[in-house]
Amino acid sequence: MSEASPYSRLASPRETRAVLERFDLAAKHRLGQNFLVSDAVIGRILELAELDQEDVVLEVGPGIGTLTVALLPRVAAVCAIEADRTLAPVLSETCATDGEKLALVVADALKVGPAEVAAALAACGGQADKVVPTKLVSNLPYQVAATVIMRFLQEWPSLGRCVVMVQAEVADRICAEPGSRTYGAYTAKLALLGRVTGRFEVGPSSFTPAPHVDSAVVRIERTRPRDPQTGEPLAPAQVAATTAVIDAAFAQRRKTIRNSMSASGFAKDELDRGLAAAGIDSRRRAETLAPAEFVRLAAALPSALPAAPSAIPPAVPPAALPLGGNHA
Repeated sequence: MSEASPYSRLASPRETRAVLERFDLAAKHRLGQNFLVSDAVIGRILELAELDQEDVVLEVGPGIGTLTVALLPRVAAVCAIEADRTLAPVLSETCATDGEKLALVVADALKVGPAEVAAALAACGGQADKVVPTKLVSNLPYQVAATVIMRFLQEWPSLGRCVVMVQAEVADRICAEPGSRTYGAYTAKLALLGRVTGRFEVGPSSFTPAPHVDSAVVRIERTRPRDPQTGEPLAPAQVAATTAVIDAAFAQRRKTIRNSMSASGFAKDELDRGLAAAGIDSRRRAETLAPAEFVRLAAALPSALPAAPSAIPPAVPPAALPLGGNHA
């Protein structure tokens, strides 16, 4: 990288202020807006993302387009989901150079589904039935970051990789190992969908305004959940049953797994048989169990399956990507 050719021309305090002043805008605290002003961080995000011209990227919270302008020339398309309507005209200007590759959805990311994303991508030159997102690359709004990651991995099985900036405490939960203080139900459920393959820290000085928390970028690779004994992929119903077991096991974290799950409705005699069959000491607490142990336990509990929540779809390979042409 040279100073004359940055990854993002917007990634500096001066350029960010200039854009905000031109549109008479300021960061909105209620939306968790802290604009990224470090081009070095942008470069490291791109390095982890390993983008190519066939990728279709989902970006949540593009802001003024600081990360977006770095993504657009490197991929087939970017579908950016932005909750702040006042930023739509900003993105139209800042991303104008590669505007034909940008599909903008102005909405709450937690209310946007695959149909809206497909329609937006089709409108910018693709075919709605064939263009699917392959990667999530975002400086996520911190209030909803953990939920966005889990939901998007569940609802977009085409996503093969997530490279996301989150609050450092959320990154700790994502990366936690069994037995650690930060390991919990979220960590165990996320492990059914992906594994962490990279992380780096980002300090408050990389943003304007500077947040009061530390941040981190994590890379999560999509994995298909498998039976730890046979290696066979889990059916959606098995994944759902495992998710139900994890929720019950962590419902009363300070109790033993037997007591916590019985308080959540599992019969104690069934639990005793299931724990024994799975080779798990009933006196252990949930935070000591690895994800594979939860899979074994769910398989050994007949009542877990009918009580399971809606299934997580299995991963599928990305469809053909016909797009071509030609954060905040």
